[in-house]
Amino acid sequence: MIFNIITAVIAYLIGSINFSVILSKKMAGFDVREKGSGNAGTTNMLRSVGKKAAGLTLLCDILKGVVAILIAMFIGWAFKIENQSLLVQIAGIAVVIGHTFPIFFGFKGGKGVATSLGILIMSNWQIGLICMVFGVLLIILTRMVSLGSCAAAVLFPVLTLFITENYIVTQGSGYFIYSILLAVIVLFNHRSNIKRILAGKENKISFKK
Repeated sequence: MIFNIITAVIAYLIGSINFSVILSKKMAGFDVREKGSGNAGTTNMLRSVGKKAAGLTLLCDILKGVVAILIAMFIGWAFKIENQSLLVQIAGIAVVIGHTFPIFFGFKGGKGVATSLGILIMSNWQIGLICMVFGVLLIILTRMVSLGSCAAAVLFPVLTLFITENYIVTQGSGYFIYSILLAVIVLFNHRSNIKRILAGKENKISFKK
């Protein structure tokens, strides 16, 4: 139990390091949450600060998920934890919660998509790759980042039902529930976007700029 708690706290603190806020202040002199959509994520960084800042934010947010899973794996290995799958799941949930509600930035963070991608790639590269390609294709076709992100989140639990190989640790019995929880968090964070999508009013990105 103690190692589960330690893993959760470390992952949450990693998730709470909000790179979009840090980079926007350093590169543009303002908090990205005060511009555009008010979201501390890659898309708002692209619109408010620029491509370089958005690219760095995307990379750093993905790495947060990767590092959280690696730390969970290390704790499991170092202390010979039998249920390492549970540690990975705890780290995955905690780092996304930290990204969404960062303790270092007034509990106002991003929507967790890039960090979730890092988690998926580390947990099962096959599932991560499929979700990423599927999401990117939807974004290209619709020019709506939110739609691609939400669709990829929904696809994740579906894929866990059919893909049983390439997991970083043995797939635990609760992995499907874990995948649903991650998807729900991402969808919850996109609730305003979903309303705009259904109303036909969602903002679209331009690939020409």
